[in-house]
Order: sequence, then C-alpha cells, then structure tokens
Amino acid sequence: MTGTRGPLNAFLDLDEIPVPNAQSGPLAGLRLAIKDIYDVAGYRTGCGNPQKYQQASPASATAPSVQALLDSGARFVGKTQTDELAFSLMGLNAHFPSPVNPAAPDRVTGGSSSGSAAAVAGGLADIAIGSDTGGSIRAPASFCGLIGLRVTHGRISLEGAMPLAPSLDIFGWFARDMITYEKVGAVLLGDDRHHHELQHPLALDALDGLVLGPQEADQYRAMVRIVASVLGAPRTVAPLSHSTDDLYWCFRKLQGYEAWQNHGAWIAGSDRMLGPGVKERFEHGATVDASTAQFETERRVSFRRELADLLGEDGILVLPTVPGAAPLKAETFDNLQLYRERALRLLCLSGLSGFPQISLPLGHVDGAPFGLSLLGPENSDRQLMALAARILSAHQRSA
Repeated sequence: MTGTRGPLNAFLDLDEIPVPNAQSGPLAGLRLAIKDIYDVAGYRTGCGNPQKYQQASPASATAPSVQALLDSGARFVGKTQTDELAFSLMGLNAHFPSPVNPAAPDRVTGGSSSGSAAAVAGGLADIAIGSDTGGSIRAPASFCGLIGLRVTHGRISLEGAMPLAPSLDIFGWFARDMITYEKVGAVLLGDDRHHHELQHPLALDALDGLVLGPQEADQYRAMVRIVASVLGAPRTVAPLSHSTDDLYWCFRKLQGYEAWQNHGAWIAGSDRMLGPGVKERFEHGATVDASTAQFETERRVSFRRELADLLGEDGILVLPTVPGAAPLKAETFDNLQLYRERALRLLCLSGLSGFPQISLPLGHVDGAPFGLSLLGPENSDRQLMALAARILSAHQRSA
C-alpha cells in the first residue's frame, strides 16, 4: 500500500484489478467506492493499518453485501481510506494524508468512513460504502453534507468485513441525493418489517442541549422547523432514566471490550504503530473485564426497552446528528477528543438500541454542513428514508 490517489486523498493507491459488475439493474451506471474494511475479490483488505495490509492475502471473494450492489449494476471505482482499524470518528489516520472534506476543506471529513464520505461529497463516486459502529456513517454525513443511515443492527450482512465491535457494527453507505440512497436501500434491505406509519416526532432536551453553542442552537432550531413543516412540531418528552453520561460510558465500555476481544491478540503481538487516539482506545478496551461488560449489557437492554416504549409504533426521535459543524483540522488533539466525546453522547443511542437513524443535510454553521437526525423504531429503515425524502423535498422548496 503506497498511500492515496486522487485530489481528495479519498482512494487508496492500489494496483487496479478488474471487479466485474452487471451491465443492467437498478444501480446501472452508478460509481461505487468501497471502504477498506470490506473484502473485494483480488484486493487485500488493509483496514487502515499498513501492517494489516502487508499481512493480508488477496480476498478470494467479495463481501456479499458489496456483491449485491455490483450485481445490481453498480461499477467499482476503488477502495477508500478508513481510519485505523475503523476506531476513530474524525477521519485522521496517522499513516495516510487526510481525506479532504469538499464541503468544508479546512475541516475534517469525519471517520472512520472518511474516504468514502470524501469520495461522494467530491463527486468521485455516486455511492460509497462505509460502516458505523459509533457514528462512522452519521458523523461524516453531517460533516460533509451527505445523507447517511445507520440501519437496524443486523439487517444487512457484514460477512466479509473487518469486525470492530460486532454488537454495534453495521453496514452503511453515503449518497448525495435521496433517489440514489433509496435505490441502494431497496437492493440491500428488502421490505420493512415495521408497518406502522412514522408520524409523531419527539424531542429530548438532554440531546438538544448537546449542540456546541448559540449559533449551533439557532441553526438546529431552524432545521427542526423544516421537519415540523412536514410532521408537525416535535413533542418534548420526559427525560430517560439513563443519563447521556451513563449511556456514553455504557457504549464506550462495550465498544472497547469487544474491540479488544477482536484485535487485542494481534495488537499485543508486536508494535503495530497505532496512531494517537486509536492506541489509547484499544488500551482502554483492554482494561474492561467481562463482568463490567455484562453489567453494561444489562444497562443497554434496559435502555433499549425504554427507548422502544418511548417510540412506540409510530414515533420518531428528532435530534442533532452531532454537536455542530465538523471540527477544524487545525484543532488541537485535545479539542478533537472533547468534540468526539460530546458527539458520542448523541450518536450512541442508535448504536446501543440497534434502532435505525438517518442524518439529513439540512443546516450549515459558519458555511459548513450540519445535519439533523431522525431515529425510528426497529426495522423502520425504509420508512425513515421515505420520510427523509419528504423532508428534504420540503427543504429544497423553501430554499
């Protein structure tokens, strides 16, 4: 692996190997980029780490979910950069030049699906595959002005993908428009098993209060008004019994524990030259024991039940995707960490519950994108996409 290619550092500079695709189908003519945690036949899967790449053998088969898109006519245009071992949220990999955020070049793209977001936002791909464990579809979508859905956990196969924390990992994708986004969803998701119309928007003060400051709060209120023009104003509901801090640490401990179970032996086997932040997150995971993981799993089950009751059959939680626009690349490491921790307090609800959440590019702060999210009941993924299409249409009409 020699680095990246192209003007946005989105794609890895790899020898080109033909990847067959169908010449017709619902995705015919659309360019497809693949995050480098997914197997593509003939390519090594590097997972954002040069040693992983060197030790890998070329994949003998393409990940089935990726293959489904190729079989539907999508054309492979390259493997995209990922944050190291998919364990970051900013799109900064110590081993590669950072992908450029075309919507805000002085700001980060977000990670770990950093190259995929840059490729779509920059018009180098129509569809780009990513993944989301802690927010790696939703945060880059918000940062780069894209659509990004975290699907119901387990609904799309992750066979042929590098696991990070399997109880949290999901398959995801980016697109610039809802027509393309829904085409991919139709191929990968099939019919929803949730059959009640989503029509009651809800809000939680604890989440709305996580935006960074007055400017972000004003912009978020403006985005909520767009949603209200379609669904009516969200009803503020009583606080959850679990605080945002408790849920954040529940997520962090479970993610760290599972990540160490999957990668700890390899990391401990040699100096893997892990980048800053990634190294410390794995070290934290090594300290989480099985009894702690069991305790947090019980908290997670309780939270999931409470959120399901809150949403009922037709509720949608409206929330900021992240606290504001993407952080500036020039920010200090400590400030990036503070943003990450604040963002995860918003992002962890979908991950812990397994319920779907879609981020919509409805706002801007200081000229940079800022997304709003809708979180729905289990298996309401395509309904969320249809609702998102109505909201984006209303936004375009009012612009």
